Amino acid sequence: MSISRRKFLGWMGAAAGLSTAFGSPVHAAANKHFRGYPDSLGILFDSMLCIGCRKCEAGCNKVNGLPPPDQPFDDLTVLSKKRRTDTKTFTVVNRYDPPQGIKAPLFRKIQCNHCLEPACASVCFVKAFTKTKQGSVVYDASVCVGCRYCMIACPFEIPTYEYDKALTPRIRKCTMCHPRVVEGKLPGCVEICPNEALSFGKRKDLIKIARERIRKYPDRYVDHIYGEHEMGGTSWLYLSGVPFKELGMREDLGVTPAPELTAGALSVVPMVAGLWPVLLTGLYAVSKRKEKIAKIEQQQAIASTLEKANAEAEAKLSKALANARKEKDAAIKKEIKKALEEAKQAQETEGS
Repeated sequence: MSISRRKFLGWMGAAAGLSTAFGSPVHAAANKHFRGYPDSLGILFDSMLCIGCRKCEAGCNKVNGLPPPDQPFDDLTVLSKKRRTDTKTFTVVNRYDPPQGIKAPLFRKIQCNHCLEPACASVCFVKAFTKTKQGSVVYDASVCVGCRYCMIACPFEIPTYEYDKALTPRIRKCTMCHPRVVEGKLPGCVEICPNEALSFGKRKDLIKIARERIRKYPDRYVDHIYGEHEMGGTSWLYLSGVPFKELGMREDLGVTPAPELTAGALSVVPMVAGLWPVLLTGLYAVSKRKEKIAKIEQQQAIASTLEKANAEAEAKLSKALANARKEKDAAIKKEIKKALEEAKQAQETEGS
């Protein structure tokens, strides 16, 4: 059944009326701007120290209890593939061809950047995402309705969805090892890094460390800390010796936090969220009606097939009976003819 744009807008208008009538106060996270916790933690990734060993991938896999990868962690051939995180892999390391003048290969670790004002939280009308005071952006699957707006909103394309789990799908992403951090432990990737390419601590201290490295080695680093201001700032910070676009990172994000970009669009979210049960009920009714119609059509198709089969069987039987009668009449005539010929032959024999 096709739905015209006019009809759809009409439904939404009616929905707005119902929302006003019944009043369901649901507030999008973007309605209030949050500037981050002053002493939140973070991680600094120094691409000039990363050797592409994939130990961080192994550490992440272990502490999060994720399934083993298709290719073992000591197989470094996967580094040449431009991989991204998925529901079973919270972090990946990719290798990038160095620009002219740089001999050593370049590596970049990819995971959730844990924005100070997360885009995923700004579009989530059920508040399934929360920015913690430790710096992590955590997810509550128990309230998630599976709308996947977070996947669309994230400028870093990080959240992934368990499409293979029909009954209990979840959004999956790096948690910055929040359970370990609250226990006073290091994130799994930081703890296992053999070359100290990852540093963990207060975000404000990490920014000071990054600036000092840039000051001390101006020929080694680009004079920019990626994540200090991008999208309002992130808890993951990056240092690089080449323009960040050479590492496949976006340089067009600007410094405006996600909520300021989504607040206008999300002004209608309370209405939609208030009508979520109504819309789901309607979809359920439509689905059940389609199932009922499909069942009736299936029964009609079966009945039609059986009727056709019976008609064909009767036609074949009638034809077979007609053929049998013809064969029987022909056999009787043959036997009569044979008997007459034998009787005639017998009379001729007696007469002679």
